Amino acid sequence: MRHKNLAALLYLAAASLGSGVQAEEAQHGAAGLTKELAVSVVNKSTPEICAERDNVELDFISPLARHLEIQAVHPSYIGMINTDRWAADFSACNIPHGEGALPRKTFYESPTLWLTGLTDPAFWRPANVPIRIGDHVEPGFNYVQLWVLYRERAEEVLVLYPSDGNWRIRPLPHGDMRWTAYGSSFQIGPLEMQASPDGARPIVAIKDIVFDPEAKSFTLNFKRGGSATVALKQVDQDHIALDVRYSGAMPDNLPFAALRSMYTNEGNSDVARIGWREKDGKGWGESPVLTFPGAQVTELWAGRLSPSRHNLSAPDMVFSHFSE
Repeated sequence: MRHKNLAALLYLAAASLGSGVQAEEAQHGAAGLTKELAVSVVNKSTPEICAERDNVELDFISPLARHLEIQAVHPSYIGMINTDRWAADFSACNIPHGEGALPRKTFYESPTLWLTGLTDPAFWRPANVPIRIGDHVEPGFNYVQLWVLYRERAEEVLVLYPSDGNWRIRPLPHGDMRWTAYGSSFQIGPLEMQASPDGARPIVAIKDIVFDPEAKSFTLNFKRGGSATVALKQVDQDHIALDVRYSGAMPDNLPFAALRSMYTNEGNSDVARIGWREKDGKGWGESPVLTFPGAQVTELWAGRLSPSRHNLSAPDMVFSHFSE
């Protein structure tokens, strides 16, 4: 069930979202794309046999970028899934891993929105990033989960890892599915490398976080200075969209965002293919993820065209609407 043309897939995704760049182009013509900012994407991905090690890394760099939109969109084959797969696969890994549930604390609750936090003693960085909601301050969690009301139950759509600045998002379950998997992660803010027991890892060092329930937004204050506001723009059964705005340029021309994911082979991956659009380009570029050469992009899609044994229902990722 492989799409013959990635451009056709992205067109269908934009049509279903109703607010993509393609929809804007259809409404306003080529003139609607003239203000797009092209940003540099550097591919730091490496080959890997362990399905639980993030070997895919795409860094987004631009001294001018002050805004972008990040979306997670159900994969093209979501309607064909009969039995989902989401279990971790450590069969080719030599890294330690734990099992068992962690205690969860609900620290914000409304009739339609919840925030919960978890502390993991085995996490590679300490849970010491304060989170403030109004006058209430939590000293820190390793995982912060955002839940929304859906079908008379709480549905988790976002998880933030304050300790290293990673995020994961997912749409509401497709059709009659009860649940879909998380997949790729991303980071927002000045990206730097830090040593870990598993080798050097990219992190975003966050000083503190402020959550605004009315705006459904997280304000991240960075240890390197500056801030970013990440707002939940929309979530439905097709996609979830975050609106990201920065207070200024990244220090030392560091990346302002990054995609993190895994790929061992086409059938065991969270991201296998990259599609990208360049400013004034006549079409989409397409490439396998490991051989993607990098580019100056105005939009980037990272996902799968064929089903994977790893996180089968996990979403594709789209980075777009870069602007000053």
